[in-house]
Amino acid sequence: MKPTGGSVAAFIADVTPAARRRDAETLTALLQEVSGREPELWGTIIGFGTCHYRYPTGTEGDMPVLAFAPRKTSSTLYLDSTERHAAALAALGPHTVGKGCLYIKDLEQVDLDALRRILEDVLAWTEAGGDGYAQITVEN
Repeated sequence: MKPTGGSVAAFIADVTPAARRRDAETLTALLQEVSGREPELWGTIIGFGTCHYRYPTGTEGDMPVLAFAPRKTSSTLYLDSTERHAAALAALGPHTVGKGCLYIKDLEQVDLDALRRILEDVLAWTEAGGDGYAQITVEN
């Protein structure tokens, strides 16, 4: 996966419904603030920074340091693991999770401070090189 270029602002302007567009604007500002990096489009994902990962199996690739995707039914935030953040997620408010994804239908209903703490933890974990299973090298 690589940044695909394009205007993040134009992409967000086309997001529907309006509540998801509003959430995308808020998430872009939050992730930019937490990461200290500019937003870039990675297809339909808004990413911040770039890192390279390599698994012991030899699988490797590039991904954003922090990222989210505004989807029709919810905003998807990409985490290292939802299990590692169970306590913080319990304080977040209405959401659902997948193995490494956090789904939020309405950002106005969640605790943004709790979300910030989760994102700061994901950033620290990534910048520290992951958990020892995957090797992660932050490029920017």
